[in-house]
Amino acid sequence: MENQKPALMVAALENGTVIDHIPSDKVFDVVSLLGLSHIDTPITIGANLTSHKMQSKGIIKISDRFLTEDECRKLSVIAPNIVMNTIRDYKVADKKTIQLPDEIRGTIRCQNPKCITNHEPMETVFDVIDKKNGVLRCRYCNKDVNKSDIKII
Repeated sequence: MENQKPALMVAALENGTVIDHIPSDKVFDVVSLLGLSHIDTPITIGANLTSHKMQSKGIIKISDRFLTEDECRKLSVIAPNIVMNTIRDYKVADKKTIQLPDEIRGTIRCQNPKCITNHEPMETVFDVIDKKNGVLRCRYCNKDVNKSDIKII
């Protein structure tokens, strides 16, 4: 008899969202951003998994929940290039890569304490000036912010 290791099984989603190719250091930022600790549907979280495309990656499976455009926009800021799969009836109904857009509105707080967006009730607007390194510039005060310093509203 061969020595077989037991397979680890994770239930397939009937309906929901699978977020894949999350940088390992951002998995729990994604969990926090989406408020996943406060929902009562099944969630599977995998971190530091072996990946051929990345050194290591994370994956999150959320049953019976579909992400909004606002949530996708926020995810693009903290973890660009993740892959989001929408699952319906156990099949991938939609698959898309969430990329950092050229402009980000109402998602990030400006770190310049003198910026008008921190004193007036108005939407923040940032232009992405370096997608590769994640550098954004406030359209109102021209302050640059690196993705590591971003504060989501």
